[in-house]
Amino acid sequence: MSSPIRQQDIVSPRLAWIEQGQATIRHEAEVMLRVADSLDERFAAAVDMIQNCQGDIILSGIGKAGHVATKLAATFASTGTRAHFLHPAEAIHGDLGRVGDRDIVLMLSQSGETEEIVRLLPMIRGLGATIIAITSSPRNTLGKAASIVLELGGIVEACPLNLAPTASTAAMLAMGDALAMTVSQHRGFRQEDFARYHPGGSLGRKLAFVEEKMRPLAECRVASDQLSLREVFRKVRVSGRRTGAVMLTDGDGRLSGIFTDSDLARLFERDEPLDIDCPIASVMTRHPKATFAGTRFQAALHRLADDKISELPVIDADGRPLGMLDVTDMVGQLPPGEPEDDVAEPPALTIRFPNQDQREA
Repeated sequence: MSSPIRQQDIVSPRLAWIEQGQATIRHEAEVMLRVADSLDERFAAAVDMIQNCQGDIILSGIGKAGHVATKLAATFASTGTRAHFLHPAEAIHGDLGRVGDRDIVLMLSQSGETEEIVRLLPMIRGLGATIIAITSSPRNTLGKAASIVLELGGIVEACPLNLAPTASTAAMLAMGDALAMTVSQHRGFRQEDFARYHPGGSLGRKLAFVEEKMRPLAECRVASDQLSLREVFRKVRVSGRRTGAVMLTDGDGRLSGIFTDSDLARLFERDEPLDIDCPIASVMTRHPKATFAGTRFQAALHRLADDKISELPVIDADGRPLGMLDVTDMVGQLPPGEPEDDVAEPPALTIRFPNQDQREA
């Protein structure tokens, strides 16, 4: 008769797996901390060289180091440093044409003796490009060929066999990120620059400005507040789908009011007869909610949602209309449950008035 299965026999292997995972992460963290503590003047020299580079930053590596180099090329490029990846094997079959004498080649190889990398070194130097190495030692073949060596030192991999690149590639990634972030900061890379390189997806929504997403003035209904209600609806027309509001302006062209479809419906709901020849200024909402150009698009979206309004005029610094954010244009721009962005809206960039549909209480 077989022995019954005990609870601890089931739990123990799972606990061992968790402990092994924790040990792997702690090992890699310890390696990265050691590398961080080892940074010296060579790191500063590499930063100076990269930020003064007149050409491109070309990242190269093969195997797991190549995957890290590909990621780092994307990180440099997205944070203001023109960069791309060069595959060592493809380089000797024509891609060396990407390399020029003003470029910096940032090469990744822990051993510094990888065949494809070693074979490429004299060709890169022959093209006049400068080499920065991320490797274990300045004494290996890659280190000797480089102008600057960012030394990782001897690294014991997190792999139980000490074979699969794990801790070494984590250290390479950390070193490359440190370079990219330091260069970016010292170049004065701003949120606006980041938005320029990330126009799509969640990042693009968070960092875009309202003028990039608004309906332009030519597609909005705009009228003088001196016209009658009848004149506004007879004369103010736009092609395509119209917005649910008319922006009204004073004699200087500044936004003085807004008249929405809801306002028109309320007029029809009154008990007294509707005078459609009355001045629109007498029935418009004065001092409407609006936002200035330069406001973050996501902040404006949350403004529409929080204030429960359908239209938000966009105005310039003098209060003149530039366009309109219409909620029907915004459908799909902000996924449900997306958190507030941590980019604060400039305090002077909105005009706040109460109530649900642009009407004053």
